[in-house]
Amino acid sequence: MLLAEILIPIDKTAQTPVYLQIANGIINQIRQGKLKPGSPLPGSRVLAQKLAIHRQTVVAAYDELYAQSWVDVYPRRGIFVAKNLPDIKARPLSESPEPSGYSTKTYFDVDDNKIPFPQLFQPVNNAHLIFNDGFPDTRLAPIELMVREYRRFGNYHFTSKYWMYGSEYGSENLRIELARFLGETRGLQVNPEHIIITKGSQMAIYLVAQILLSKNDTVIAADPGYPEANHTFQQAGAQMALVPVDDHGIDLEAVETICKKKKVKIVYVIPHHHRPTTVTLSSERRMQLLELAHKYRFAIIEDDYDYDFHYSSGPILPLASADYYGSIIYIGSFCKTIAPGIRIGFMVAPPNLIVQAARLRKLIDRQGELLLEEAMANLLKNGDINRHLKKANKTYHERRDILCKLLHEQLHEHISFKIPDGGFAIWINYLNGIKANEVAEKAAAMGLSVGNGTGYFHDATYISPSVRLGFAALTPKELETATGMLTAAVKKLL
Repeated sequence: MLLAEILIPIDKTAQTPVYLQIANGIINQIRQGKLKPGSPLPGSRVLAQKLAIHRQTVVAAYDELYAQSWVDVYPRRGIFVAKNLPDIKARPLSESPEPSGYSTKTYFDVDDNKIPFPQLFQPVNNAHLIFNDGFPDTRLAPIELMVREYRRFGNYHFTSKYWMYGSEYGSENLRIELARFLGETRGLQVNPEHIIITKGSQMAIYLVAQILLSKNDTVIAADPGYPEANHTFQQAGAQMALVPVDDHGIDLEAVETICKKKKVKIVYVIPHHHRPTTVTLSSERRMQLLELAHKYRFAIIEDDYDYDFHYSSGPILPLASADYYGSIIYIGSFCKTIAPGIRIGFMVAPPNLIVQAARLRKLIDRQGELLLEEAMANLLKNGDINRHLKKANKTYHERRDILCKLLHEQLHEHISFKIPDGGFAIWINYLNGIKANEVAEKAAAMGLSVGNGTGYFHDATYISPSVRLGFAALTPKELETATGMLTAAVKKLL
């Protein structure tokens, strides 16, 4: 088949130069077996006329093909497809890919259920008000301060080192400042060797799961809880043993019952503001959990994702602040402190585990973004984070109270809830047979996105009568509007 008979698509508005489009088009014809080794290519004049382009553009395309060894050039004879290329049998037209498209499915086998767990991100309609799962208001994030630190580093003569590879543990400056910050705010007596910086809390959970778990190991977690953590443990081969949650936190009698029957490897807890119920693990149960960890030698993953936001009293110190045996792996992040898009998390644990985490982290991510981490270190060092937290706590405290008042005034006959001591969300329970998924459907039609009762329990098919209403990301006026829409949605179902 002559090249002149084969369509080479050219787009003069594309960023790719036309000569490269021609060269790539010829390469595709060779790879598909339509142009055989040793077959002649048309002269530059002929092809230029066929494609309605300047001859020098075709000459440049042929020069590129020759440089890449796709063609042989013989003086006074012409240009030919290189003879040393393998002879590919041309595919039928029905099996040929789109000329300018990438395949929509792999030719090799892929198990579509290999990673069956997490629901991937689905953007919410931007026109909607959102009662989210409990996230900070990014409009309050100290982005200008972060940009200031970026700019400051940009003016330093040693900035270039932060564009190169660095430590798998994360920025040394950030680990130093973070150790100090955790000591001042959480009572953790740690040093940089106890810390690895991660891309949010989820990476920390993944690292621990891959290091500690083997097939059929037992992990205990609360139900309702944080399914993404459970999925991470299952992906590592673990069997989940689920225990209930009441007003005092995770049920530790149920935990010990499981420990007596099985060798438990990990107990995953969110003791400060349990997700989704917002309850705080009582002091008695905190002490009991530490003793169980010592008795049965399991690891505790303490997920303290929103420690810095507590309104009714001073924050309760983490379990890790009283860990004398080395049983606790403490994880947190700045994704709630600043904004979810700032992907800086951390894991605190004895150094022997941190070393293993750094080795594994190098295999999957190599390192974090050093410049971002250095900027965060400066924000901690300068006291900017503490000042932001004080301001944000006051704002979120006010928003919590506003939403609780609105819910009580408008929906007290149809929902029940307890005012949370901290965090970013309220856990409400629909009464009188009102279904969360039906409320969500009615609300969406009005322009409000609200939880539909899924995503809280390990059983993905279960629709909970309770949902989380995130208040932190909405202004007082937005809270009024959103609550009014939620009330209208509920009353449509009565």
